Amino acid sequence: MNTFVALLWVIGAYALGSLSFAVIISRLMRLSDPRTYGSKNPGATNVLRSGNKIAAILTLVLDALKGAVAIWLMPLAGLDPNSALAGWVGLAAFVGHLFPVFFHFKGGKGVATAAGVVLALNWPLGLATVGTFAVVLGVWRYVSLASIVAAALAPLWLMVGNGDLWRLPGEWALMLLIMAVLLIWRHAANINRLLARTESKIGSSKK
Repeated sequence: MNTFVALLWVIGAYALGSLSFAVIISRLMRLSDPRTYGSKNPGATNVLRSGNKIAAILTLVLDALKGAVAIWLMPLAGLDPNSALAGWVGLAAFVGHLFPVFFHFKGGKGVATAAGVVLALNWPLGLATVGTFAVVLGVWRYVSLASIVAAALAPLWLMVGNGDLWRLPGEWALMLLIMAVLLIWRHAANINRLLARTESKIGSSKK
């Protein structure tokens, strides 16, 4: 493997992840900056609070795609999307979303981007993770809780299934663990609200 090419790809993944589509889509559709209302988080859930569902869906899809595209396009540079490197490429895109170089390093919480990364790495593992999110959200209706639980269980699903359901690089478990820690850390305020029972449920407005 060409180490220089691999390094460039990781840097490129970070740059791609730094595209904050919540802000970009809001500007293009002449909506309020999502960093100025609701949770002030530049993500799809907060964009939904603007009342524009199309903007929220576009944000969700594009934030997920930027995590996936960086992995899907690796063969163009002669890189293996099933290698350990793919995990670090995905992590770089995720970190770019959290700390975007184009937006003063103030980004979102990375839920959609993380989902895109995991689905691109291994779709059965991705479905297990997204399925966890859907079940928790369906039962309790807290996006934050569903995100935290899904992120925390993703490394576990990889380790439980590895060898029997799939054969994946062991480094991916470490990458998923780092993503989970960062994602949970970014949800610290949500955790406090969940404990205080003041967290907003999906479909409710947030002033």
